[in-house]
Amino acid sequence: MELYLNAMSPYARLARIVLIEKGLDEVVTLTWCDPWSDDAALLKANPAGRIPALVTEDGTTLSESMLIAVYLDGVSPNKPMIPSTCLGDVLHLAGLGQNLMDAAFTTVISRKHYGNEIEESELGLRRQRAIQRILKQLDSELKKPFASSVNLGEIAIAVALDYLAFRLPEVRWKEAYPQLQVWHAGMVATKSFQQTAFC
Repeated sequence: MELYLNAMSPYARLARIVLIEKGLDEVVTLTWCDPWSDDAALLKANPAGRIPALVTEDGTTLSESMLIAVYLDGVSPNKPMIPSTCLGDVLHLAGLGQNLMDAAFTTVISRKHYGNEIEESELGLRRQRAIQRILKQLDSELKKPFASSVNLGEIAIAVALDYLAFRLPEVRWKEAYPQLQVWHAGMVATKSFQQTAFC
């Protein structure tokens, strides 16, 4: 299998963490690319030009990080990332993580192309409110330290929080939500997070 990715994408990082957690990192080729340069190989794998994109062993191409995670979870016998015993809870957390990731990523890209003043637009203000609401909800829900075996929902949230701290430090979520910061610190101390850290 082959995974198209770059080091700055939270979506690609999520897929890569799942690879590591599922024990597939040794059998998947990582192809680093710039999705903004219309890389020909990436466009063949995903005509939308977005990462991550996965080419499976039989040549099937998959896009969207959550769908790739579901596929990887299904092809490895290792402990499931989406356990059926708590399916609703895991998908609930995955949705919160995905929404936080989307709001943060869109903010970063909007600023890059339109300047910081874009944040004063209706959409910019809406994203800021969404980020704050999600952080508040996560702080109220994530009261337990993470288990030794993480699930897709926990991965999505930890990646989103890490991306927020990396790209939008002015949000200062760690100072505002110390309990959430403790939970996050436990997650990012794991091998899969250390190996994929934003830099």
